[in-house]
Amino acid sequence: MVWRSAGVSWRGGSPALRWDGGRVSPLGYGRVIGFRAVGERRCAGARGNACPLRAVVGGRGTGGRCAECARLDRAHSVAADTLLDDPRPYRVYLAWFGPGLVKVGITREERGDARLLEQGAVAFSWLGRGPLMAARRTEEVLRHALAVPDRIPYARKRAVRTALAPTAVRAREVEELYARAVGVGAWSETLERLECEVRDHGGAFHLDGLPPLDVSVVELVPDGVVAGRLLAAAGPDLHLLDRDGRHLALDTRLLTGWGIESAPGEAPVSVPLGVVPRDARAGDGQEELF
Repeated sequence: MVWRSAGVSWRGGSPALRWDGGRVSPLGYGRVIGFRAVGERRCAGARGNACPLRAVVGGRGTGGRCAECARLDRAHSVAADTLLDDPRPYRVYLAWFGPGLVKVGITREERGDARLLEQGAVAFSWLGRGPLMAARRTEEVLRHALAVPDRIPYARKRAVRTALAPTAVRAREVEELYARAVGVGAWSETLERLECEVRDHGGAFHLDGLPPLDVSVVELVPDGVVAGRLLAAAGPDLHLLDRDGRHLALDTRLLTGWGIESAPGEAPVSVPLGVVPRDARAGDGQEELF
């Protein structure tokens, strides 16, 4: 039975793989999973709509969309500053991904910490809440004042995830950054400042004791297999221990657009892998795919 991935869901604070059609496969840590890519990788479409061309897309892109669908998808995103009249309240957050990896961002208040889980934020604190444009202006002010980026590549997040400081140290770093943030002038007058309350996702991600990362999946290929025991998950990334004892990272955004079939969990990995430099590591009626 062929399924098509719709990405990782963090609803309820636990990881699960979502599939087209609404099915969900919970991802339990310690569980052995395996799957095989079949057919060709087709464009995932935009905003819930199928690609009219069913275009074939490259295996290495994490977006999984053709150029036109990618443009349409971004045209309706908060990140593109196109939803200027959204009346819903937003929150500004300070997210910590590892030593020196910090960003300021915004998310709809109704989503809670889902956005932080989806990004793989190890620790975070809310900074303020208010209308979208007030949140956006404050985000820009703080980003420049604190000299933090608006995006952090997932490769950098993975590189530090296996050698994180203890929870108390992480909390202290977030608290210090929060103090710097509230000391910055020019916050929007329509934004309500929120008290510092550090939340840590290390437990939800299962990061304690994670061994050094050896390899990462570069792309899926037809009939290519990924299999292993699930060690941890953070954002879109799954961390697996394969049958050869390697710690392997899979960015599940690479699954989008592929047909996916179940494969034995002890099967050898047969997709292109990239070695992680050591100095960068600090059936019918089927109801479940795995």
